[in-house]
Amino acid sequence: MIDFIQQFNPVTQAFLATLFTWGLTAAGAAMVFLTRDVNQKLLDSMLGFAAGVMIAASFWSLLAPGIEMAEQLGHIPWLAAAIGFMGGGIFMRLTDKFLPHLHPGLSIDKSEGIKTSWQRSTLLVLAITLHNIPEGLAVGVAFGAVAANLPSATIGGAIALAIGIGIQNFPEGTAVSVPLRREGMSKGKSFFMGQASGIVEPIAGVLGALFVLKMQTILPYALCFAAGAMIFVVVEELIPESQRNYKTIDLVTMTTMIGFSVMMILDVALG
Repeated sequence: MIDFIQQFNPVTQAFLATLFTWGLTAAGAAMVFLTRDVNQKLLDSMLGFAAGVMIAASFWSLLAPGIEMAEQLGHIPWLAAAIGFMGGGIFMRLTDKFLPHLHPGLSIDKSEGIKTSWQRSTLLVLAITLHNIPEGLAVGVAFGAVAANLPSATIGGAIALAIGIGIQNFPEGTAVSVPLRREGMSKGKSFFMGQASGIVEPIAGVLGALFVLKMQTILPYALCFAAGAMIFVVVEELIPESQRNYKTIDLVTMTTMIGFSVMMILDVALG
């Protein structure tokens, strides 16, 4: 796989990798063709697993390489990490504040962002799309960083990040399409809305790769920015959504740890 990916330029690599992550979002959304409902305990566990993957990816694939890269480029490592990380969180907070969206399982009167008359289905898709912006950006930045030829950025690590994000995209696609089907929407439209939430990833991935290729001196900040954005999503959305049912908190906690372990193994083994 690594040899195949290396034959392309970093922007194409980022595009192919995020097409893969989008594809797994679509695969998760396709669950709507198999069932009208998904056991809530299973869905919570899948979201917990996704949270674990994103936490591990934020450190192993983004923060740690960003800190090493800052040192190699002569920046103050802790300062670059703090500025980038908090910048990512602030960016997501502002996006969360203004982009209209609705988290799965909530009534439409609890939608966030600027108030609109948009349908519930549109708001649900935008909520998952909000998750996918930092994920696509992270993959793009990771592949763009490889072009800097610094030891801390490896093609294996970038591939591991794409695989990990792809794995956790599966439950996110399911989390959109199945509730829409349960509310009476057709299978085809439920699938379309579910997979549409991931279309932003190839866009964000290509933009992220192009950005760091043009401005390699800010690579450490870009990596830490992506990490901060992902951690914001995990803490503000994925963990609360997965732990709404107090009866499944212990199970969800363990699946979160499993997700972390899977991503850690991928990154260490491939990176």
